[in-house]
Amino acid sequence: MGVKTTRFRDGLWLDMGGSRLAEAAKVTERIRRANYGTLDIQVTVDDSKAYTKPWTVQMNQSIVLDTDLLQGVCLENEKDVAHFNEK
Repeated sequence: MGVKTTRFRDGLWLDMGGSRLAEAAKVTERIRRANYGTLDIQVTVDDSKAYTKPWTVQMNQSIVLDTDLLQGVCLENEKDVAHFNEK
């Protein structure tokens, strides 16, 4: 089971590379806590209008203690760009 999202607006981008998403798209996200400090994230895109077949991306995220979460959802009122290159 996972989180399924539908009813997208035509012409959205999935990533900074400009991968398209059409209104016919179905995106399924599966998030699993592998251990205390790691999340396994699997995202499947099923969009017959933009792609020839469904495809999946697998990511792992590690916990970073004593830091703030960054919001990177949309560019409107974006406040995180200044923090992307901090070390």
